[in-house]
Amino acid sequence: MTCPYCQAENAESVLVCASCSRDIAVPATLIAERDDLLRKRDQLRDELARARDEVEAIMLRRKSR
Repeated sequence: MTCPYCQAENAESVLVCASCSRDIAVPATLIAERDDLLRKRDQLRDELARARDEVEAIMLRRKSR
């Protein structure tokens, strides 16, 4: 894990940076929230892509009339 303060490399499981002694632990609840938000973001991206495809198909049908 890279320290966000001094950019030193630390083991993944450390709570405090070995170089600058700052707290670098990320609570499990924040990790779970992040994962949930990433899942929702991906779902929204998929939905947006489907909507764009539908709009494009509608526009093509209108042009071919």
